[in-house]
Amino acid sequence: MTCAQNPYNIDCLAKYNGPVDPAIAMGGFLKPGQSLADDPKFNEATAVIITFLVNNHHNKSKLVPAMEWEKKYVEFMKNWTKTKKPAFMDIAYTSERSIEDELDRESQSDVLTILISYIIMFAYIAVSLGQLRSCSRLLIDSKITLGLGGVFIVLASVISSVGIFGFIGVPATLIIIEVIPFLVLAVGVDNIFILVQTHQRETRKPTETHAEHIGRILGQVGPSMLLTSVSESCCFFLGGLSDMPAVRAFALYAGMALLFDFLLQITCFVSLLSLDTLRQTSNRYDICCFIKGSKKDAEQEENSDGILYSFFKYVYTPFIMNKINRAVIMVIFFGWLCLSIALMPHIEIGLDQELSMPEDSFVLKYFKYLKDFLNIGPPMYFVLKGGLNFTQFDTQNMICSGQYCDTDSLVTQVYVASKMSNVTYIGKPSSSWLDDYFDWTSISTCCKYNSSSGGFCPHSSTEKECKTCNIPLLPKYKRPDPGNFSHYISFFLQDNPDSDCVKAGHAAYGQGVNYQMNNKTVMSTVGSSYFMAYHTILKTSKDYYESMRAARKISENITNTLNNKLRESGDNETKVEVFPYSVFYVFYEQYLTMWPDTIKSLGISLLAIFVVTFLLMGLDIFSSIVVVITITMILVNLFGMMYWWHITLNAVSLVNLVMAVGISVEFCSHMVHSFSMSLEPTRRDRAADALVKMGSSVFSGITLTKFGGIIVLGFAKSQIFQVFYFRMYLCIVLFGAAHGLIFLPVLLSYIGSPMNKEKLAKQRNLNGVHIQETSLSRA
Repeated sequence: MTCAQNPYNIDCLAKYNGPVDPAIAMGGFLKPGQSLADDPKFNEATAVIITFLVNNHHNKSKLVPAMEWEKKYVEFMKNWTKTKKPAFMDIAYTSERSIEDELDRESQSDVLTILISYIIMFAYIAVSLGQLRSCSRLLIDSKITLGLGGVFIVLASVISSVGIFGFIGVPATLIIIEVIPFLVLAVGVDNIFILVQTHQRETRKPTETHAEHIGRILGQVGPSMLLTSVSESCCFFLGGLSDMPAVRAFALYAGMALLFDFLLQITCFVSLLSLDTLRQTSNRYDICCFIKGSKKDAEQEENSDGILYSFFKYVYTPFIMNKINRAVIMVIFFGWLCLSIALMPHIEIGLDQELSMPEDSFVLKYFKYLKDFLNIGPPMYFVLKGGLNFTQFDTQNMICSGQYCDTDSLVTQVYVASKMSNVTYIGKPSSSWLDDYFDWTSISTCCKYNSSSGGFCPHSSTEKECKTCNIPLLPKYKRPDPGNFSHYISFFLQDNPDSDCVKAGHAAYGQGVNYQMNNKTVMSTVGSSYFMAYHTILKTSKDYYESMRAARKISENITNTLNNKLRESGDNETKVEVFPYSVFYVFYEQYLTMWPDTIKSLGISLLAIFVVTFLLMGLDIFSSIVVVITITMILVNLFGMMYWWHITLNAVSLVNLVMAVGISVEFCSHMVHSFSMSLEPTRRDRAADALVKMGSSVFSGITLTKFGGIIVLGFAKSQIFQVFYFRMYLCIVLFGAAHGLIFLPVLLSYIGSPMNKEKLAKQRNLNGVHIQETSLSRA
């Protein structure tokens, strides 16, 4: 315990001749609520932290030896823990490469789960497109080949998008590869179901050819497909304006994939539908089209409504459109909306690193031990950019913390902040190269120079040419004058500490102070430098990003103080800046602006949908508002679900929310378009007509397709899959179906757009039928 009480003891110095801080090397000695400022009892420590330092390089090719060493280290620790670890101790370990290795292992372990999920969805699509009229016509009326063709079109659109942006150089992320197929499949399959099922229900007229029949059907549903596809593509392309790289890349890839999907559907898939219709008319078997059915089977061919369509027409729609039920539905959904709005501010921001690890990962145990035993947080640096003249005493006083230094100097402000660690998250005050330099110059045994060249000599050198500097100090400040300051600062930063000179600065500040030296005069100019401190114990995502926020506020205050002092001294040209840095800042910076980024991304998406809907539906402001209201309600209720199901707001969940906007368009726009084209006399009848025509296709095309695939994701080993994909995907589909098939028809029955006058006039001219136009008072 001697070294814990005095880490600068000569017998306690590390091999690099520097001290080992006991607060860093020991753990478990602080009680709940204690801090390092409360006189910690190191003799009560229950853990020891051992750190092995390896060389790091910007050039990845130079990292190979370090990466190989870390790999062998992890293998050794795994084997030692299993075979040689004593029973009286436990150990947790990790390396810098371990998180990436575990993520790779995790993604590979869930490949089978994802594959099964997509196979279930593909199988459902292939089977459910057909109509079951009789067992004898099962192989004729099935549309497995057509369904697989639709699936391949979806995959082709995703591959095309990846190829284009890969060629341009927009990087693809793991989120893109996992999410975009799900999104495009949801959107593409819905259009496929609407097109095929409308074709099945609309009987071919006696005078029509197959091509004309398909053309008429495409004329009916094509505008709705165009509306949803353009809305979604514009929504995602504008989402590319997001400041978050993950959201921006996802939005661009998704927008292009949906555009390709629509183009392939109205060209390739229509061609496949035509070929499949000819096969079915010719009484040939699906897949094995070279086999022809019997004449008896051909005689049984007739168009009939499917079970799901009949359910919507005769059971579900009359129930939903009941006067009392409509009122109850509106009350329930608006009550749900109000509850979700109240919960939104309480959603946690961040991504706990434990979620990214497999449940059997050794890194997960390391994270747990960090929370349980670590008593000091990660190191952080207050970086002072170059521009100050450190040879001036006034400048020195603005930075240092010793005698004659300003009471609001840089180092003093950090020290004061460390005394309020519960607010500032600064657990240990910063070191100061400037104060240590002053101490170094005052110790006669610390500085030596080469009498021949005038250059630096280590203070431990015994060579004849190396002489003691005997730096003269000014009587008042006990500091070197400006000339000696510039001359000996490089000596200080090159000198290694030992028992004779513990203040030598190479070990602590060799990489922390930039300076330029004139080799002729051996005079140096100090540029940028840092002052290293330590954060308090950081356990949650909120701790990490709040500590960064606090550090930025401290740095901003220091910057303002220094610049004010420069202006007061008459120096209006010099501008200095202090900024904080810690290794985790780059990962947690996104959470400081998470809500503004979320609102911006979702707001842009909703605006795009409103504008496209307004334009493509003939400047129909009612329909545009209804679509945006419904999608907004879905999003708000998703936020409420995130609170109850403990899903945090981060880049992954934001991408899912942006995707939810796209999928919600499918639940809403087809229904609204069908409502606006309906010629029924009242809003209630038009809403019922739209629900009958589109409800079964939307339900079977999105809800049932996705539900089977999503359930499989619940069995994934990855916690991040279970939380951000299974839970969110399930709620996106369920909430979208609930709003699109329950709330939206009821809302349309109250405030839907007025009847299409042009279509009404055409219908009157054709049939001479008087149809009464609805008004806002008729629901």
